[in-house]
Amino acid sequence: MKREELTEKILDIKREKDWSWRHICDQIGGMSDVLIVGALLGQMKLVKPQAARAAELFGLSKSEEKMLNEVPYRGTGTPMPPTDPLIYRFYEMVMVNGPAWKALIEEEFGDGIMSAIDFNIEFSREANPKGDRVKIGMSGKFLPYKYYGNQQGVPDYGFKEE
Repeated sequence: MKREELTEKILDIKREKDWSWRHICDQIGGMSDVLIVGALLGQMKLVKPQAARAAELFGLSKSEEKMLNEVPYRGTGTPMPPTDPLIYRFYEMVMVNGPAWKALIEEEFGDGIMSAIDFNIEFSREANPKGDRVKIGMSGKFLPYKYYGNQQGVPDYGFKEE
């Protein structure tokens, strides 16, 4: 079985049982809903206890359970630019606002990046009389660039210079 086939099997069971992602995440537990759903969609891995809970919940074989615990080949299945309207809007946000986010982060922290690995994200519904809003909070570790081969007082890393 290929990973994509396991994803389809999981989605078929989810539909058949009429389960919500909330229900599934509550049953598996132990980590962020985004990571659990991402793993079930083939983009993340579940650690062994969560893979075992998912396998029990979905009635998966030992081989399928082990597949949920394997490091996936991430980023597959989404064309660039994305064609799904919701995913495209995230892409659009980065394309339009990314240069400003980059400038502001570098001004505050220095020469580096925000980690997408040591990273947290939370979604919530924000009531609004004009229509509910999606509220997203992201937090990623700042990773300064290393200035290898540095000499003559050049710092080791690109933290903000005073």
